[in-house]
Amino acid sequence: MTADIAETTGTADIARWAPGDHILWRYRANASELIHICRPVTVVEDTAELLAVWLAPGTPCVKPQLTDGTSVHHEPLSTRYTKPRTTALSQWFGTGVLKLARPGEPWSVWLFWDQGWQFKNWYVNLEEPLVRRARGVDSEDHFLDIAVYPDRSWEWKDEDEFAQAQRAGLMGPEQAERVRAAGRAAVATIESWGAPFRDGWEDWRPDPAWSVPALPADWGRTDKKHTSAHSRS
Repeated sequence: MTADIAETTGTADIARWAPGDHILWRYRANASELIHICRPVTVVEDTAELLAVWLAPGTPCVKPQLTDGTSVHHEPLSTRYTKPRTTALSQWFGTGVLKLARPGEPWSVWLFWDQGWQFKNWYVNLEEPLVRRARGVDSEDHFLDIAVYPDRSWEWKDEDEFAQAQRAGLMGPEQAERVRAAGRAAVATIESWGAPFRDGWEDWRPDPAWSVPALPADWGRTDKKHTSAHSRS
């Protein structure tokens, strides 16, 4: 396992990360190229079919907040996307999260547990397909999400934020329809109990030897895109 963020150049022979590598899972601000969410994570699996990473409890992170210091989610919805924002250092306060993403898919699937590894739910985060870069992956969140429960029931989440983002001009009608279409495709996967829901990831556990990744000082730096499907040599 690497002690620091895994550095690669994007060349074919090092296009895959090894289990235990530390990389960055980042999101651009909507309608912007600036990074406003950065979460250091540990690679669980990286293949042509799936990238799986572990966000450990206590991981130092970067999150958006309003310039007056108000938490984004404490701001009324009517002004949440129009008031000036900045970024702030934080940490992941909850139990850990396992994140799963398939190449080219416009969502990732997150697994949540309560204390004592009691499985809680899957969470389908609708987003831009991940772009691989030298030190990790970048995306842009699409506001709308889907919660999926152990009894295979599901529900839409954050529909109010999805609507407000459109009113605030962060998402046009065509993009909003693409996001809705992606959501419908995700629901079809849920209802047919396709991958990754059928794959038993809820029974996965992290290697106890893994350390919590550090947050690099240049977490917002844009690196060369890293898209080759070749394996690490």
